[in-house]
Amino acid sequence: MADKKTTTKDLNDKILKAARIFRKKLNASENYKIVLPILFIKRLNDTFDENCKKFEAQGKKPDDPVRHRAAGAFYVPKEARWKNLVDAKKNVAHAIISACHAIEDSDKSLEGTMTYQEFNNKKKYPDDKLGELILEFENIALGNDSLENPDILGDAFEYLLETFADETKKKGGQFYTPREVVQLLVRLMDPQPNHSICDPMCGSGGFLIHSRRYVHKNLKKGENIRGMKLHGQDSNPDTVSMGKMNMILHEIPNARIEDGDVLEKPKLVEGSQLIKYDRVLANFPFSEDWKPSGKETDAFGRFKYGIPPGDKKADFAFIQHMFAALNENGKAAIISGQGTLFRGSKEEEIRKKMILEDAENNLQGDIIEGIIALPQKLFYGTSIPGCVYILNKNKPKERKNKIIFIYAARKGHFADLPARNKLRIQDIEEIESAFKNYKDEYGFCHIADLEELEENEFNLNIPRYVDVTEPEEPVDISETIKKINEVKDEIILAKKTVSDDLEELELEILS
Repeated sequence: MADKKTTTKDLNDKILKAARIFRKKLNASENYKIVLPILFIKRLNDTFDENCKKFEAQGKKPDDPVRHRAAGAFYVPKEARWKNLVDAKKNVAHAIISACHAIEDSDKSLEGTMTYQEFNNKKKYPDDKLGELILEFENIALGNDSLENPDILGDAFEYLLETFADETKKKGGQFYTPREVVQLLVRLMDPQPNHSICDPMCGSGGFLIHSRRYVHKNLKKGENIRGMKLHGQDSNPDTVSMGKMNMILHEIPNARIEDGDVLEKPKLVEGSQLIKYDRVLANFPFSEDWKPSGKETDAFGRFKYGIPPGDKKADFAFIQHMFAALNENGKAAIISGQGTLFRGSKEEEIRKKMILEDAENNLQGDIIEGIIALPQKLFYGTSIPGCVYILNKNKPKERKNKIIFIYAARKGHFADLPARNKLRIQDIEEIESAFKNYKDEYGFCHIADLEELEENEFNLNIPRYVDVTEPEEPVDISETIKKINEVKDEIILAKKTVSDDLEELELEILS
């Protein structure tokens, strides 16, 4: 009988069980930091052992770094072998940290990724608990030949991130965008095999990974994805680590993930210029503080439409950065809070300049192709409703000086759940179809021309363009009258019962 393959359920169950080991000692935001590297190390070791056996069967020296790398496989140095972790008893943290350093040193793309000195804190990470965690992963096979399908590891990693995002609430939103929202934006952008794709606030890398998956799934005969370029940046070092590990678990070894604040110091540059991309997809942190002073002379010329105010109003700084990173035919799908659609003052001026052509000042206008209103409670850590900006550096002629508004927040157009709402596949397809078909649909989408936008003073709040009122429930008059009469009968019966009880009570008193 063939060996049982590891399924998605097997691995997800194992991950949840492993995560419970430290639940009493660590909060969720700390818990994921120990579970993720152990999963990562086990995966690397299992694929390494698998390749060693294949080389040995071919009569080749199995433990040869050059041979592993030539085969496109990850070479696991001796200090990072899984057996070292299993055999460690009193200094388990030291064994884990040594493995992390060795893995990081063996691959330049992982530089600065696995620095976990905090595991030496024995109060938080006692040896017995670390050993228990390692043994949880000991008996599950994670090599390619052991998996039911090749996506299991990447899916499990995302499952772990989503689980911790659910538990950490606000912090979770910093590294994980719900998968269904990611899929919506990817489908709207329709990336191609030769495209360069960027997420300048990449978190754990979901937009990049799902863009690649989308392209791979839709490859035509004779096409390949070798020319696809995936770049990201994030300001949180822990999140950058997650993103890099996530890429390798999804077998994307050539992605470039940088660490740093994209507004203050963008690192995806060539010389003194931003790298230009075919597609930019991002979920930036809503209503962040930033430093507007001095940005008028930004070295990359990113804020041509205006300098947003500093106090919790960095939104249009992020949006302008992303537009500046598009090539001449580039498109962007950007998640934003809905306040950017209607707030006044400097933000109103920025919207106006993004909508109007201004050849006189060498400023490209008419760059907003679509606005999509999303349901509330869709994201981790906030219940406020978001929206999607679709920017296009080169709008098709029939869409010039127009914006399509899509209201995807109506009841029935998403799964209304107690903890967090979700977009279903039919909801994603409905939004995608509306954007691509480009036709008015009452109560759902509307195409506004420049005259209508001017009439609304460049306020892009969707209720100004789409009727968002919920239809009233139809009233069955005969059924309502019937219920009223039933209530009347119940009142009459109750009165009669009370009257009889009082009469009986009075007789008892008199007797």
